[in-house]
Order: sequence, then C-alpha cells, then structure tokens
Amino acid sequence: VRLLELLDAARDEGVISGKYVAIARAMEVSLARLVGVKLPINIDGATAAVYCELGFPAALGRGLFILSRSVGVLAHAYEQSTLSERIKGPMPPSVPYSYVGPAHRNLDGAS
Repeated sequence: VRLLELLDAARDEGVISGKYVAIARAMEVSLARLVGVKLPINIDGATAAVYCELGFPAALGRGLFILSRSVGVLAHAYEQSTLSERIKGPMPPSVPYSYVGPAHRNLDGAS
C-alpha cells in the first residue's frame, strides 16, 4: 500500500481533512509528468502532509522530522549492536569497512 493511499484512508475516516494530502498527491502527479516516471512520495513527504493536516506550524517541521528520524536511527543502532555483522549492505567493494570502536565488552553484572 502506498503512503498516500494510507493518508487517503485516514482522510476518508475523518482523521484528517485531506487538504495537504491532496497537495502531496498533486505534487506526485506533477513530478511524474515533468520527469516522465512515476515517483511515489516518500515517507518524509507523507509525514510532512500529516503534520500539516494535524495543524503543526511549518516552523516545527524540521524538528519533528529530526525527532522521528532519530528514533529510527536509535533502533537501527541498537539492532546493529546486537548482531555480529552489519545489517545494511551489501556495500560496494570500493567502500572500505572496518570497525574502529572499542572491543566487544561483556557487560553482564555491570552496575
């Protein structure tokens, strides 16, 4: 399911008005016409539409974006720390990768 379809469903249920979702959809259509390829709106665009629908001032947009992305980065970092291998990849051979942080520590019983 595309993000705008989810936003449209929220509009249809009366959760949001849909004014900004309509703007996002129009941008998606216009961009497709301009470049000749359908490029669906990404999560950042959909999130911006939701914030606008909820009445957040535009000045809060960047902070809300950073806050939501920070949660995702934290989750990825935690997941990565629990594995013995990278969760992202594969990386091109031209990108060297070697961990340079502290050695693995046993924290059982640490205070």
